[in-house]
Amino acid sequence: MLEKMSDFFEARLIGYDEHMMTEIYCATEFYTFTAGLLPKNTEAKILDLGCGTGLELESYFKLNPEAEITGIDLCEAMLKSLKKKFVNKKVNIIVGSYFSVPFGEEIYDAAVSVESLHHFTGCEKIPLYNKLHKALRDGGYFILTDYFSLSQDEENMYRENLLRLKREENISDNEFYHYDTPLTVENETNALLEAGFSKVEVKGSWGQTYTIKAYK
Repeated sequence: MLEKMSDFFEARLIGYDEHMMTEIYCATEFYTFTAGLLPKNTEAKILDLGCGTGLELESYFKLNPEAEITGIDLCEAMLKSLKKKFVNKKVNIIVGSYFSVPFGEEIYDAAVSVESLHHFTGCEKIPLYNKLHKALRDGGYFILTDYFSLSQDEENMYRENLLRLKREENISDNEFYHYDTPLTVENETNALLEAGFSKVEVKGSWGQTYTIKAYK
């Protein structure tokens, strides 16, 4: 049975961090690697999309303890867990969908998202990435570490499976349901470029997880 996104993560909050760090291939490496790509300047402003419990921030605050983070996530319980971890840090949390929450313009030095955006299509992502592009300052960039399909056929299969499940379960609303539908790296890159980013680079990979840097 498909579960709504926020319900899925709230039900799995206990043990979530341990699962992510021990069951996901090379997670300890790519969370640390991702954090290392974020700005080190004092009081850098970072937007974190789908921040969850803040696993990437554990590494980042060791590198830049004065950074200011704005984290957006659908799951309020996960955000409460994040706040408990970082009680003495500059962390602003927003409960909601990053598709609908306003970001503002030219506010952030960088944005980051880890293992969150592989649930959405390119068409859904382009308006989000355009909004994100506008929210970055000149010279800003977006670090995306996520799970990707290795071929167009694989990407199509995931999407078709989700649509089939929604039909079988008579789901016709526009809510987000938890089911992986990762794009290929090429299609993710094209979505970022179409949204206005000037250049996109692959910075690292671990199996089907890649880290991408998109420059404003």
